[in-house]
Amino acid sequence: MTEPTHGIVLGGGWAGMLAAHVLARHVERVTVVERDVLPDGPRHRKGSPQGRHVHVLWSSGARIVDTLLPGMIDQLLDAGARRIGFHQDLVTLTSHGWQHRFPPRQYALMCTRPFLDWKVRDRVLATGRITVRQRSEILDLIGDAKRVTGVRVRDMDTGAGETLEADLVVDSSGRGSRLRHWLSALEVPPLEEDIVDAGIAYATRVYQGPPGAAAGFPAVNVAADHRLREPGRFGVVYPQEDGTWMVTLSCTRGAGLPTHDDEFLPYARTLRHPLVADLIALAKPLTSVAVSRVGANRRLYPERLDIWPEGLLVLGDALAAFNPIYGHGMSSAARAAAALDTELQRSGIAGGTTHRAQQAISATVDDPWVMAASKDVEYVNCRMNTTDPRLTGGAVARQRFSDLIADRSIRSSAVCDVVTDVISLTAPQSELASSRFLSLMQKDRVLPELTEPPLTADELALVDLSPRSTVGAGGS
Repeated sequence: MTEPTHGIVLGGGWAGMLAAHVLARHVERVTVVERDVLPDGPRHRKGSPQGRHVHVLWSSGARIVDTLLPGMIDQLLDAGARRIGFHQDLVTLTSHGWQHRFPPRQYALMCTRPFLDWKVRDRVLATGRITVRQRSEILDLIGDAKRVTGVRVRDMDTGAGETLEADLVVDSSGRGSRLRHWLSALEVPPLEEDIVDAGIAYATRVYQGPPGAAAGFPAVNVAADHRLREPGRFGVVYPQEDGTWMVTLSCTRGAGLPTHDDEFLPYARTLRHPLVADLIALAKPLTSVAVSRVGANRRLYPERLDIWPEGLLVLGDALAAFNPIYGHGMSSAARAAAALDTELQRSGIAGGTTHRAQQAISATVDDPWVMAASKDVEYVNCRMNTTDPRLTGGAVARQRFSDLIADRSIRSSAVCDVVTDVISLTAPQSELASSRFLSLMQKDRVLPELTEPPLTADELALVDLSPRSTVGAGGS
């Protein structure tokens, strides 16, 4: 009788739970090794510091989650998550001006990260085929440069060590992954690493918005303008599942950040437009300021190694972490889980599968990597250590083309549709260089520039603001 196949997932966050669910479809047993105690409700935990800031799940990631966990998105919506149609349900000041509110092409789910993690985790663990080893620290990988056969863990409460054997180990332990150290101990050649760090930092408070505004008022996003050649400042007001607003203010290196409650509103008034400040000035704050300074774009390249250990995969933030402001992390993890599922369906966990699966997983992060990194490069004081020619060569021409697209997409419905498909990871970035798109850039009708937020009189009344202008609020 053969031993039952066993998969180990390092990390019990969003990426880890999706990976564990996929593994459970292909092996007999799955063990998730997690440092934290995973909460049994929508509560914050130490191992997810970004969880206190705004998150979005783009429609591309939502569709994958709904395929892996049928009915999951409806469950989230029924429990209060807000579906925001891009760009009908969003008021955005982009680097090039106010975005017309065109009919929605894609959407994003907005809710707190603990709520989303909890709901998905409950569904994943309900199968009963996944065991979670909480309060367990990963010490080392077991095996050699040719094959990983398990992990060595330590119980953080008792200090006891234990070796867990596995047919497949998936590292989804996030930005804090020690994969490079573990591989060095196995004498695997060093992994190439790219870093693009604009020094992004975040400060967030939760507010109780005016009655009726949680469901009837659009999400708000005020972005920086990189062309000013000064540190960027950003602000968003996003509806959450409990009827509150989550307000995140962020900046690039050199702009400073509010760290105390009495600094939050004054900082919001330094944004390019007062809309965010006007909204929160009339709302009741429910929390103090939460600050995070972990936002660099970082990517590893395991697929480039000639030698990669069988039985080991890496995905999620452990593989590629993005500036959270672009909202690509969760959808990228979902794309990686789908790629893993496809490869395991094709070849199982037989010899040779791991390298092919890692190549497929790494391919899923390429578009979000280029989009996030190339945008952050545009900000002053950005620190870059990368060999990616798409980021190091042709910067002037690339920025001109990017600016031209940005200018057209806020005023052209057809151009906006394609750009939104790309940003949401629904279409490949290569679509922006297609003959079809270039033709749209030349031919599609371009609407007048908006001079004020495209809010309707009814929406302004919900938040007790005086109308400045309602031109373009309906996308016409």
